[in-house]
Amino acid sequence: EVHLVESGGGSVQPGGSLRLSCVASGFTFANSGMTWARQAPGKGLEWVSAIYGDGTRYYPPSLKDRFTISRDNAKNTVYLQMNSLKPEDTAVYYCAIAPDNFRHLGMLDEYEYWGQGTQVTVSS
Repeated sequence: EVHLVESGGGSVQPGGSLRLSCVASGFTFANSGMTWARQAPGKGLEWVSAIYGDGTRYYPPSLKDRFTISRDNAKNTVYLQMNSLKPEDTAVYYCAIAPDNFRHLGMLDEYEYWGQGTQVTVSS
């Protein structure tokens, strides 16, 4: 059974940083692409980043300068380092198993497995 457990969320002031973690189990993590997505209050899910087993990373242009995705296959963990946080980054952040085709990264309704999410609040 697939399990994805996020952690590392919290409250931070604008300009601050957070690192989210997602521990995975129940599938061959090293061979799997992983994604982070977020949902801000009153808005739909937004794709944030992805990393594949070969280390290839993808970001939406609006976030690539502030967010960094990484993975540790020995720990079955994917990370999201978020810097220069803004109030508009406030959201619940989820990890998920990415689709095999990177062209489908933004098609969030196609994702099958999600974690429970971790809240990030950016406020002064």
